Amino acid sequence: MITIDHVSKSFGFIKALDNVSFTIRNGEIVGYVGLNGAGKTTTMKIAVGVLTPDSGDVFIDNYSITRNKRIASKYVGWVPEQPIFEMDMKALDYFTYLAGYYGLSISEARSIGRKLLEEVGLGNALNRKLKEYSLGMKRRFALAVSMINNPPNFLFDEAMSGLDPKGIAFFRELVVKLKKNNCAILFSSHILSEVENIADRVVFIHRGRIVADMTIDEIRSRAKPVLRIRIEPVNDELINILKSYGEPRVEKEYVYISRFTGDSNELLSYLIKNNYRVLEYGFSRLLEEVFFELIGEKK
Repeated sequence: MITIDHVSKSFGFIKALDNVSFTIRNGEIVGYVGLNGAGKTTTMKIAVGVLTPDSGDVFIDNYSITRNKRIASKYVGWVPEQPIFEMDMKALDYFTYLAGYYGLSISEARSIGRKLLEEVGLGNALNRKLKEYSLGMKRRFALAVSMINNPPNFLFDEAMSGLDPKGIAFFRELVVKLKKNNCAILFSSHILSEVENIADRVVFIHRGRIVADMTIDEIRSRAKPVLRIRIEPVNDELINILKSYGEPRVEKEYVYISRFTGDSNELLSYLIKNNYRVLEYGFSRLLEEVFFELIGEKK
């Protein structure tokens, strides 16, 4: 279990975190959502002991990260937003080197390295130098490193960034597996659709403050259905048609219909039959709508 307990942190005159508190329980996946600079990365760096809070504390399985960093850090795996590696080293050799910090012998480290690198899809690239890895491969390597000592808690900071669809699917499967193993998982991502697909709960942070902590079911019940259409031509006749289905508004090349009611398939058929060119058609992501409603800003 990970407990963020009234954590505050400033950099000069900038307050990066302001009394941040929330908990990630065992067997739970929590998404951490906010704009760039909201405080997500700072939270995670404090949680693993890379940064020291001005006030408050983080507890990893009840161990204080500020008072018992050496012990607490053994119980958490971390994938930073921008992992730093020794690029001239081969993957398995570097993994073995890092595993030494956990007290593993060389033979143990290489055995675990082969197993974990195979598990993250790098079994055929064990002896390639890290500088030859793609961004997605480096992300997978970082995931393997986070599991060296089989910790019960994980922090993933934008771990899906740079992954192709196959890599994203792998990450999804990995965190679900960790959840089944009763691990506590906190992950941040700008891919809000994946947060919806993976998370049990979502913590929203804005300008260093927690603005909401909601389950996915609570988000779904709060979100208003918004249909998004990219269509040609956009004219008064179209807007009048759409008014019978909700509250249409035009933003750049898209038409959004808030408070949508009716049959979306029926509307699509009608538009096509009446010679409108429908380029995109679907409901906006629920999480995105709720997030911007919470922070009071337009997309």
